[in-house]
Amino acid sequence: MQARRDKAKSEGVKGDRVVASNRRARHDYDLIETFECGMVLTGSEVKSLREGKAQIAEAYARVEGGELWLFQSHIPPWSFAVGFGSHDPDRKRKLLVHHHEIDRLVDKTKTQPLTIVPIKMYFKDGRAKIEIALAKGRKQHDKRQAIAERDASREIARSIRNAEKFG
Repeated sequence: MQARRDKAKSEGVKGDRVVASNRRARHDYDLIETFECGMVLTGSEVKSLREGKAQIAEAYARVEGGELWLFQSHIPPWSFAVGFGSHDPDRKRKLLVHHHEIDRLVDKTKTQPLTIVPIKMYFKDGRAKIEIALAKGRKQHDKRQAIAERDASREIARSIRNAEKFG
């Protein structure tokens, strides 16, 4: 097992495995800046994440007391943890970031109408990580415009591919 891991690392294979992603955030928000954070989790939460069970669609992050916290993320209890070993699935979770990054997040959210949303939750080298983004909410017409731009760029790419095939 160890030899397989060493071989994978030497070949440049990343150890990232996405557990949950918030695809809706890319639609509802303009993502300005992203950060990678660690999370403070209990043992049963980690085991539940390894099973691939987590939901971050309604989650958001906020700075309270000089620390960054993740709210409304749902990690269901591990199926084999009962009673003492289980956890509250909707509790707030502490995110691990450097103090200068927290200060930057506080400055940006105080001066501009920005929010902090999670983008994806994943494992990196055996540790649970979450990617958060500083984001600005889109209005309905902005969403339509973004969809139109994406469709236009797809159409351009498609026509370029066809021109190269038959050109």
